Amino acid sequence: MWRKGMTRQKLINEFNNALRIPGVSNIWTQPIRNRIDMLATGIQTPIGVKVFGEDLEKIEELAIIVENIVREIPGARNPYAERIGNKPYIEIEINRKEAARYGIKVGDIQHLIMTAIGGVNITTTVEGRERYPIRIRYMREFRDSFVALERIFATAPGGAQIPLSQLAEIKRIPGPAKIAGENTLPYVRVFIDVNTDEVGIVDFVNQAQKAVREKLDLPQGYFISWSGQYEYEMQARNRLMTVVPICIFIIFLLLYIKFKTFSAAMILIFSLPFAFVGGVWLQFILGFKFSTAVWVGYIALFGVAVEAGVVMMDFLVEYSRKGTNIVENVIQAALLRVRPIIMTTATTILALIPILISTGTGSEIMKPIAAPTVGGMITATILNLILVPVVFTWVLQARLKKERNRGNEEE
Repeated sequence: MWRKGMTRQKLINEFNNALRIPGVSNIWTQPIRNRIDMLATGIQTPIGVKVFGEDLEKIEELAIIVENIVREIPGARNPYAERIGNKPYIEIEINRKEAARYGIKVGDIQHLIMTAIGGVNITTTVEGRERYPIRIRYMREFRDSFVALERIFATAPGGAQIPLSQLAEIKRIPGPAKIAGENTLPYVRVFIDVNTDEVGIVDFVNQAQKAVREKLDLPQGYFISWSGQYEYEMQARNRLMTVVPICIFIIFLLLYIKFKTFSAAMILIFSLPFAFVGGVWLQFILGFKFSTAVWVGYIALFGVAVEAGVVMMDFLVEYSRKGTNIVENVIQAALLRVRPIIMTTATTILALIPILISTGTGSEIMKPIAAPTVGGMITATILNLILVPVVFTWVLQARLKKERNRGNEEE
């Protein structure tokens, strides 16, 4: 049970303050999400930067510079560049002159190093349906230190036992802990966690890219790429740039098929910006950034808002044909549709309010979807009850006036 008033962000802040370890960067995410991000993009955090180049030391240096630049951007949380160097390696460099003096072949020394120190499989044991390789090498106490390695003996042709220290130079050298590659080039990653309550992922990346371009002069042959959830966000945005206009066009097409008039369809389509305004207001009040979930909510809003408008427009078209007093007929039709539209709006909003106040699993996805629909339905209802009848009256009067003028000209 969490303490009263505790939120996920407050808990993360407390953890960050308590777990400050030099050289270690904290990443706060969910285990399954972390694995999915890692498998899909190679980055465990929402945003990652890959620095590509030929020289490992140089790309590590550039990655650290990127880390320091990104750290100054609002919303950045614990950026960390991989340190791939300074891992100790044991290197055995064979002295060919000494080996020749004792009459020992270089290949024999290499074979000794491979088998005695590294180990080699010599056969396989079969136990029923199970098979296990049998591997031989020196016992650990004969190879776990520099002194032990120097005392490994190679056999000379005359039978003399020559220690490895007299045939090769054994030294410890620093090297990379790992080498990650992509498209035949090695790269170093910079992990960046983002406080999404303060800034959106795409907005943060835009600021970070601008700052890196201004402050980092990349040498020739070196380049960086941005990865992580940012890639999916951009793919989703590009897809929505196509999906949203298609949805609006389909709505317009269905309205035209329904009413058989271009003007009625356009009046209802023009109600969508008013619905959008209400959605933006509530989204701003609740503090949601524009995201894929929010745009899905707007697509749902457009459909529900037009549905309520159809309820009004259907009666307006029907009653406008009953007599010559257009204004009176429109008012009568609009009054008959107040209760159905209010009921439609009320049921939609009441159904979504539990989602808006929910705090359980999945609420972080569902609340941004519900917010635009609730806010947009309020302004869309005002539009459908007030502006749609007025605009419909203006359009109908203008059409009748145009028909009268055309008739007078023909006479």
